[in-house]
Amino acid sequence: MTVRSEDAPVNTGAAAWFGASQAHAAVRSIQGKLHCWAGADGARRFDDLYNLVCDPRVLAVAWERVAGNTGARTAGVDRATVAWIVSRYGVALFLHDVREQLRARTFVPAPVRQVMIPKTSGKLRALGIPTVADRVVQAALKLVLEPIFEADFHPVSYGFRPNRRAHDAIAEIHHFTTKSYQWVLEADIEACFDTIDHTALMDRLRTRIGDKRILALVKSFLKAGVLTAAGTREGTITGTPQGGILSPLLANIALSVLDDHFVEQWQTSMATVQQRQKRRRHGLANYRLVRYADDFVVLVTGEQEHAEALLEQVADVLAPMGLRLSPEKTRVVHIDEGFDFLGFTIRRMGKRGSSKSYVYTRPSNKAIAAIRDRVRTMTYRHTLHHDPGYLMDYLGQVLRGWANYFRHGVSKRTFNAIDSYAWERITAWLRKKHRIGWPELRRRFCLAGTWRLAHDGVRFRGAATVTVTRYRYRGYRIPTPWTPTAVPA
Repeated sequence: MTVRSEDAPVNTGAAAWFGASQAHAAVRSIQGKLHCWAGADGARRFDDLYNLVCDPRVLAVAWERVAGNTGARTAGVDRATVAWIVSRYGVALFLHDVREQLRARTFVPAPVRQVMIPKTSGKLRALGIPTVADRVVQAALKLVLEPIFEADFHPVSYGFRPNRRAHDAIAEIHHFTTKSYQWVLEADIEACFDTIDHTALMDRLRTRIGDKRILALVKSFLKAGVLTAAGTREGTITGTPQGGILSPLLANIALSVLDDHFVEQWQTSMATVQQRQKRRRHGLANYRLVRYADDFVVLVTGEQEHAEALLEQVADVLAPMGLRLSPEKTRVVHIDEGFDFLGFTIRRMGKRGSSKSYVYTRPSNKAIAAIRDRVRTMTYRHTLHHDPGYLMDYLGQVLRGWANYFRHGVSKRTFNAIDSYAWERITAWLRKKHRIGWPELRRRFCLAGTWRLAHDGVRFRGAATVTVTRYRYRGYRIPTPWTPTAVPA
């Protein structure tokens, strides 16, 4: 569906279909049933799902998720944003039109608008921005498909999955590397979202989805094409464009082939302590996969050659999906050398004042450099027009947000160093802005009798104000939002 700002009708004040609580409760009930049915029968194929995607309650919840996303202010190729649709088109009328097109099988996704965003490596990443209508339909598809495939996904993957986060992956790596898994195959899939083979992906979808209307709708999104910044339209032969709501789920479905391979090997020959000990006595390695989206590591207890031998095995598993490993980001390292994963450096080191060694997780040098660059950019000369209170408040929010992610590591010293750097940059900024010396700066912008920065009596709160806490390892079985809970008798 395409909504253009030139010809869309004015909002007539149509009321919403359902109350938020009513729609959410109904969708949660639908998802719970789908999840239970999928978990109870691993071979079941679902044949009548299209009607659920067209359900007004599902579309209402899908709209809420799209409208509540930070990307709601960004328009696709039709130049329509969420705010524009709300003010001029009307949510109820908009969702009604989307539903009617879905029911009539006339809904056709528009090409995604391509924007290039910089990566930390200096390269550019292509981001595809769908239209609001396409986002709503993708969100509806995700609401229906995710509970089914979550029943099949293994606990070794953590990226873009409900109730799972990056810290769970880090905690599992920490758990295994402290238990003699000393060699690490650190891997990255090259241009994963751009190179997934459509045929192989659709084959994996068909293992669970028998509804041809759902399969056709998913395929239409895969083949929607891209409108480049130059205004040319390009077809999408492979991949699922980054930026779509459905893309992370489709990527996980494709990458679950890797999870299936390693979990099957673990369960058949390494599941018990006795099996693992027997393999080690016979000179064989034990290994465990930990994956977060397209970044993953294989933890190995054995020798270096065992970890290196897994490279070819991983490549063979990924090849049918059209994927290959990135040579620049794939390597075998010892835990004593350390490696970076999801912004953390994980390394075994000797404890100060002790002969014992422990595995430590701390912010990586790249993550520290990134936040320092952010502080430097926000305190350049071209920002001198800002109010000091605004600068301190906004910069404090940035530093605390960064620290909240890294607070589950050995990070206190790093937080203090970042705050020290921020103090130097802010004080230099204040002196340039007001052309004052140190005594005047201390009188006007510090708490009485201290050098702690403050504005109008409000103290600057940076990264060091975030408490460092240990993240508890939650084990292999993290419940989904639809996992049935036992009711006490």
